[in-house]
Amino acid sequence: MAIQKVMVAIGTRPEAIKMAPIINALKNDSRFECSVCSTGQHKEMLEQVFDWFDIKADHTLDVMRPGQPLAKLSGRILSGMQDVFSHYRPDTVLVHGDTTTAFLSALAAFYNYNFYDHSKIKVGHVEAGLRTGNLLSPYPEEANRRLIAPIADYHFAPTLTSAHSLNNEGITENIFITGNSVIDALYETRERIKDQNIQPFPFIKNGHKTILVTGHRRENYGEGFKNLCHALKLVADKYSNVNIVYPVHLNPNVKGPVYELLGDYHNIFLVDPMDYPTFVAAMCQSDIVLTDSGGLQEEAPSLGKPVLVLRDTTERPEALKAGTVQLVGTNETLILNAISKLLEDEVHYKKMSSAVNPYGDGKTTKRILNILAGECPTENVFAPNGNSAIFQKPA
Repeated sequence: MAIQKVMVAIGTRPEAIKMAPIINALKNDSRFECSVCSTGQHKEMLEQVFDWFDIKADHTLDVMRPGQPLAKLSGRILSGMQDVFSHYRPDTVLVHGDTTTAFLSALAAFYNYNFYDHSKIKVGHVEAGLRTGNLLSPYPEEANRRLIAPIADYHFAPTLTSAHSLNNEGITENIFITGNSVIDALYETRERIKDQNIQPFPFIKNGHKTILVTGHRRENYGEGFKNLCHALKLVADKYSNVNIVYPVHLNPNVKGPVYELLGDYHNIFLVDPMDYPTFVAAMCQSDIVLTDSGGLQEEAPSLGKPVLVLRDTTERPEALKAGTVQLVGTNETLILNAISKLLEDEVHYKKMSSAVNPYGDGKTTKRILNILAGECPTENVFAPNGNSAIFQKPA
């Protein structure tokens, strides 16, 4: 059988984390030749992840400019990916999730259809089918993932719900329920950091509970982050023996209001963004995670941590149904009440922390590679709790 040339396109840190196990597996599998393209949306943070997982980019784009609008960024990625495809034409390009890199890389592959011999670069969409139903929440991610779907040749859906979302949009072929590769990356990292004695909170007193906070979504810019900061102050004042640790995103729309409102507050610790292994260690040592991140809604429950989501919608309804996460938006009262209940009600905390994570079992990478190779044994289906699964062999 001919070796399949697979390119993995990555632009942001979350993509790198979730695709790292797949990249390394592709490079160690004789069925594939793997190439990695980094667009550099999160250049410094990407390098940290690449170093941890021992990955090197084969192609690198320089797309970022200070303050550039999405249209300019999109144009640079589309043009840059075309140059890469002209130099290295893969059989398949793998994109992840809902980033600008994912959408424009898929679109560039679609534009490389050859009408003379009908050859094409196939698109494999990892983490396909997530939906909130609102194009502006999250923005622009909801639009990105919807636009990738009709272009993709392989839809690697993490759950049955995401597979059904694709069906509801008229996509009926080559949907595979695989689980989410972020769990593969998390399990690998958790095992590796055990031997490294990583201490993410050297400034925290023993016996104090810890709330880990992250936030970066565009829809929370302005009033959203101000409300979050006010809510954190309320929590800090109410619980003097609880420490709040906030690795602050470098975007000025986040960093500005957070440092202005929370700087030098007694039990709130504002720290620089953590590298991936340190952040996993931080999750392990935290009691509650407060975030607007999509990935943390999947990761933290695998570590037994309740997640409060700083959004009004989520593309991960399975987590809500399972009880591993709760939506609180950026409403000060909701945030304070939700944290108070977790800190004061042991039964409620145990219920959230012990709920079954619906997002993976650590075998997603193996499933995706077997599907790309045209091998589709029944274990390629991830169906927690005995749910039936959509599973179709690629054409």
